[in-house]
Amino acid sequence: MTVSVVTGGALGIGGAVSRRLARRGDLVVLNDIDAEAAERARRDIEAAGGRCVTAIGDASDEETADRVRDAALDAGGGRVDVLINNVGDFRPAARTFLRSTPAQWQRLYELNLRHVFTLTHAILPVMVEQGSGCVVNNSTVEAFRGIPGHAVYSAYNAGVSAFTRSLAVEVGRYGVRVNAIAPDLADTEQTPASAMLRGRDPGLVPLWVPLGRFGEPDDYAAVVEFLASDEARFVTGHTIPVDGGTLAASGWYGRADGKGWTNMPDRP
Repeated sequence: MTVSVVTGGALGIGGAVSRRLARRGDLVVLNDIDAEAAERARRDIEAAGGRCVTAIGDASDEETADRVRDAALDAGGGRVDVLINNVGDFRPAARTFLRSTPAQWQRLYELNLRHVFTLTHAILPVMVEQGSGCVVNNSTVEAFRGIPGHAVYSAYNAGVSAFTRSLAVEVGRYGVRVNAIAPDLADTEQTPASAMLRGRDPGLVPLWVPLGRFGEPDDYAAVVEFLASDEARFVTGHTIPVDGGTLAASGWYGRADGKGWTNMPDRP
């Protein structure tokens, strides 16, 4: 039995990951700060024949991390095979770095980087002792290109990818692999396509995204499942863009009307 921990595992990409791993037969230990959403996800997984236990709380908190680890060990007979550090958010946001506040920086740190440290630090010793394990982190394509107005968010996610590379080198000798995905344009509850379009013509999407559409949660979950499987047994230390080609094709551009920035340029 594979025991997999998924943080932020109730909704969006995390919800899709939890369901995918449960479908392949994993015992899923689902962590989320939203108890109601976590319970709905647990019921869905069990109704489909899967196994799931929940551990509620903020993944950046050390007590929550210990509780998640202990729940996994109790439910899984003393082992943890997979850790998916999925939590992340670009909010709280400010229009520019100059308008941002230290309180916002701190919360962005907790949401995007600290929780990766906290959960990994709690669970990695179990993987090292058992001589096997897999960690998959959630970064963003914005860690690899400039995103005006979100410099702090970008910096912390660049930290996620740097942590992924360095930790992979450190723990490979123990049979533990560490990788990450870098999403873009995910149509989820947190970042709905309708909000990203903001009145733009949907027919322009193929001009912005080489594969011609926004990503669905399962598009990202499929890559996470691969990285957490034996099919990726010789892959470690990498961040895989899951973006429909946007990182390869585009960047951020000043709007012609001077009102901010866009990664979705209009027709001339």
